[in-house]
Amino acid sequence: MVTKPPKGDPVQDAPQVAEPKHAAAGLPAVGHSLRAAQRQMGVRRTALTLLRVNQKDGFDCPGCAWPEPDHRHAAEFCENGAKAVAEEATLRRVTPAFFATHSVADLATRSGYWLGQQGRLTHPVYLPEGGEHYEPVTWERAFGIVAEEIAALGSPDEAVFYTSGRTSNEAAFLYQLFARELGTNNLPDCSNMCHESSGSALSETIGVGKGSVLLEDLHRADLIIVAGQNPGTNHPRMLSALERAKANGARIISVNPLPEAGLERFRNPQTPRGLLRGAALTDLFLQIRIGGDQALFRLLNKLIVETGGAVDEEFVRAHTHGYEEFAAAARAADWDETLAATGLTRAEIERALRMVLDSRRTIVCWAMGLTQHKHSVPTIREVVNFLLLRGNIGRPGAGVCPVRGHSNVQGDRTMGIFERPAPAFLDALEREFGFAPPREHGLDVVRAIRALRDGGAKVFFALGGNFVSASPDTEVTEAAVRRARLTVHVSTKLNRSHVVTGARALILPTLGRTERDVRGGVEQFVTVEDSMGVVHASRGRLAPASPHLLSEPAIVCRLARRVLGDRSVVPWEEFEEDYAAVRDRIARVVPGFEDFNARVARPGGFTLPHAPRDERRFPTATGRANFTAAPVEYPRLPEGRLLLQTLRSHDQYNTTVYGLDDRYRGITNGRRVVLVNPLDARALGVADGDYVDLVGEWRDGVERRAPGFRVVHYPTARGCAAAYYPETNVLVPLDATADTSNTPASKSVVVRLEGRANGRLEQSAAD
Repeated sequence: MVTKPPKGDPVQDAPQVAEPKHAAAGLPAVGHSLRAAQRQMGVRRTALTLLRVNQKDGFDCPGCAWPEPDHRHAAEFCENGAKAVAEEATLRRVTPAFFATHSVADLATRSGYWLGQQGRLTHPVYLPEGGEHYEPVTWERAFGIVAEEIAALGSPDEAVFYTSGRTSNEAAFLYQLFARELGTNNLPDCSNMCHESSGSALSETIGVGKGSVLLEDLHRADLIIVAGQNPGTNHPRMLSALERAKANGARIISVNPLPEAGLERFRNPQTPRGLLRGAALTDLFLQIRIGGDQALFRLLNKLIVETGGAVDEEFVRAHTHGYEEFAAAARAADWDETLAATGLTRAEIERALRMVLDSRRTIVCWAMGLTQHKHSVPTIREVVNFLLLRGNIGRPGAGVCPVRGHSNVQGDRTMGIFERPAPAFLDALEREFGFAPPREHGLDVVRAIRALRDGGAKVFFALGGNFVSASPDTEVTEAAVRRARLTVHVSTKLNRSHVVTGARALILPTLGRTERDVRGGVEQFVTVEDSMGVVHASRGRLAPASPHLLSEPAIVCRLARRVLGDRSVVPWEEFEEDYAAVRDRIARVVPGFEDFNARVARPGGFTLPHAPRDERRFPTATGRANFTAAPVEYPRLPEGRLLLQTLRSHDQYNTTVYGLDDRYRGITNGRRVVLVNPLDARALGVADGDYVDLVGEWRDGVERRAPGFRVVHYPTARGCAAAYYPETNVLVPLDATADTSNTPASKSVVVRLEGRANGRLEQSAAD
């Protein structure tokens, strides 16, 4: 039964709290999936749509980037994938009448959850300077407004072109082509806020900034280490791969500050055994303190180096560089310092070492728990050191596995969405299209916010995403965006970024993954790249939510024609009408995409080449895989303070909040909670159920406050706390970033808890 969107905002600071779960998925996940889908789509549309998700002739899930197996189930989706599809394929609509009723000021008081629940955008809308309401605008006028503002800039570098990971390969290639023909490399993207640290570390050490494993490698592994990742919520289909690995004899070590139900036991809803009993996944849980991962891997490396016969000396001699300097640093690792940094016991680390030494084929998987710290890049380099020591790169069943979050975030980078493009990529663009792209590096996310804040950027254009909510230092980011002359968002649904605007603003509604894209009577398809470098087609099947929508490739092409005019040498009109023509050009520009159209027509697509995995060839500056020897870092915590990590609830995907429950952690009907170890809570004098403000502390002395959070006693690592983003992004300083990658350090925020004299902060908006 399709339900109407909520009229008023629900209260979010009075949750019910129960014991955390110890198993994920199963029949409850099936029930939650179907109920969420039916509320948005109805019964018949739910069945027709969900059975096409991740199928070879269907559409790619707009959620995570986890790859699909060659043999697919009829229901090849997870609970959060079903929610993502339902929110896109919803029958709810946001029409011009909605904007006539609700002013921007009114919408700015609403939660992100409320905004997202209103439904699909149906028309392009415009907020004029000094206006209070968005109003309908024609596509022609909308592109004209963008052209006016860009023409008024002193330089193309005063424009910023942001990209979300949902964008297809074709749209991403066209978008970067437009920006570079305009004359700027200002192409920040969501990777800057998540796996930029992975790309930086892997490019330096193995020569390719992507993972080195395929899905089949997980099935063959002897040991899988899952560090700083919660697949049960963030990549649920990964649990099936871990289950199969366990059935094949693998052992699993999970390294995380919080116990997570999905890594304890997986109840696979596709099998009778899974529904009845499930499979225990983790063999050893290392409950590490936030930010202690580099210290842990450094000590493991010391112990491997000092164990006779443990190092793969033949691999090290033939394929690596820098071993002696690294080994000297590893030998200097100190047990006492490591135990202090990690919060682990000597017995736990020694048990982990035995499992490592017993394994010939080891994979390390990680996500934001490793990438969002000041020392994230050296941490991931240390993971690479760990794998290189025993020859675990370029061997079946072994390698690095950074698990990407959004469904085409890796593909967007492959297509050239990068503020620091490689000279070879720019050379290829110039040869193919006949214009000279700019060579000066552009702005990443953090630098783009600074430029907006300081007046150096005046036009902000976002191809998807929710920039304001995803970015750090919420108050600084919002003030910076409001200084822009024009903000433009290409979107399917409302979000917070639409109500934090420049002097003028546009919302341009676009087709979703689930929808048919017909150009000139010919049905088009787009392509995506998953987290393991497999490129495949995505074909929507539903009728568009409105006849006034344009696809992302069409929006970019029309925008480019209007902004660049006769000076463009790119055949934008041809590209808008035929995406195959775009893929032909990609094939001549991007290595690995040769004969793109023919190869992607095969069911399941094709796998991109990966020199370290395929040939044990490492295209680094030394021509070898590089050991590194950075000093060990970890957060030092002042007395009476906690180290906060921001995280997702089970009812959200990135900044999109589907509901107010986090049932695996025992939280229902609320989001303003802070998870605190009971011993820490007692030491700080806060009881379970108390209300506190979270106050960030950083070297700039600025008070950053997230008010009105209910304390929940929870089995976190000692000294560590956790709370949901985007509500806690306000606590992450703009300038607190990872060295080298410049990724916001959202997983290690020093906070103090201040009691609230007035208790709860009411989180309901008057309707």
